[in-house]
Order: sequence, then structure tokens, then C-alpha cells
Amino acid sequence: MKKTLEVMGMVCPFPLVEAKEAITELSSGDELVIEFDCTQATESIPRWAAEAGHSITNYEQVSDAAWTITVQKK
Repeated sequence: MKKTLEVMGMVCPFPLVEAKEAITELSSGDELVIEFDCTQATESIPRWAAEAGHSITNYEQVSDAAWTITVQKK
């Protein structure tokens, strides 16, 4: 299953806070696609995922100041 979390316009740390909450609703192996435009989250989301044992399956910059990161739940 893939769930999209759209947090454009949210200032840090809210994209990360929302991602942590959203992933609790997923089953192991499911993916959370996080769409955001907060620069700090480009570091904080991958760091949190690594610390939590989740995998990053996709990470791309979609415009000058917007990114999408897909986190697969462990």
C-alpha cells in the first residue's frame, strides 16, 4: 500500500511530525510518500527514517523548493 502525505507550505518540524504520525497507520512494507517544501526536512526526514529502521525508496526534487521522499515502513 502507498499513502501520500502532502505537507507543502508547512514549516519544519511539522512535515517530520506529520510523517512520524502517518507511518504509524501503515503496515510493515507499506510506503509513505511525503511531499514537502521545507528545506530542513530534506535532512530530518531521511535521518529519522534511518534511525527508525525504515528505508528510503525514492527521493527527488520536484521543483526549486519542493521534494518528494518515499519511506518504506520496516
